[in-house]
Amino acid sequence: MSLEKAAEFLLGHDNYHILTHANPDGDTLGSGYALCLALQQLGKNAGVINTELPKKYLYLTDGVREQDFEAQTVVSVDVADEKLLDSNRPRYEGKIDLCIDHHSINRVNAPLKHVDSEAAANCEILYRLFPIMGVTMTKQIADCLYTGVSTDTGCFRYDNTTADTLRIAADLLEAGAQHAYINKVMFETKSKKQLALEQAVCDTITYYFDDRVAMIAATLEMRRKLGVADDELEGLASIPRRIEGVLVGITLREREEGGFKVSVRSDSHINAAQLCAKFGGGGHAAAAGCTVKGSLEEAKQKLADALEEFL
Repeated sequence: MSLEKAAEFLLGHDNYHILTHANPDGDTLGSGYALCLALQQLGKNAGVINTELPKKYLYLTDGVREQDFEAQTVVSVDVADEKLLDSNRPRYEGKIDLCIDHHSINRVNAPLKHVDSEAAANCEILYRLFPIMGVTMTKQIADCLYTGVSTDTGCFRYDNTTADTLRIAADLLEAGAQHAYINKVMFETKSKKQLALEQAVCDTITYYFDDRVAMIAATLEMRRKLGVADDELEGLASIPRRIEGVLVGITLREREEGGFKVSVRSDSHINAAQLCAKFGGGGHAAAAGCTVKGSLEEAKQKLADALEEFL
């Protein structure tokens, strides 16, 4: 559906639950809280439903009012698949009324969708949607949208950054987005535990296909030994791609229930989403994810086998 139709739907309904995906990043949380603030500004009831909210994202909740209401309308933001709702999946699966997303592969079962895979971040879509709805751009909304745009573009370093992305960021700065603070929190600040974990995973690097592919792993044993929480694992996926000559960087995070959550980062020659789709996952051309079953060595071999056709 068009943005105009999405705006018409949002203006015509009330009592919103806004869904974000599990292991939340800046784009899903920025989208969720920006939309919540926008709807509340228009006099509607709205609340963001998270599986978790890492403390570094708490500033996104500034200005959000806690409202007591029974949900009538469900909207998902930056959610490519309902299985990514994790613990919220039993409650909301099949009940999403409107899906707003920017992933090239979207499997959300919703009667209404606006999916723009050309948008660098889901927050870019909301930036264009809000004026149609008559929403005033406040500092709080700008903070949320800037968080999503900056994190999904790697602070404007990734290939998905466009001239429009930079113009949007400039507009958000003019609206009061605290870009220096957000950039520091998102890209420069790490806990001692995170640094220790990065050191540990670097010792696991293995190379494939004449060093064009690098894989690292964060095991449960590492995390327990260092006392690292789930929200401190963010940022690991960028490590393998920093290595000179590496075209595909893969990060495997061992899951409590078995198998590995896999994050793939690639350059423009290899489509990460197509690779992850082979394992039931998806994402973007340069950044995607999936789940692979088996032991660490088995998971690595499955990924290497799948990569063969790309390399």
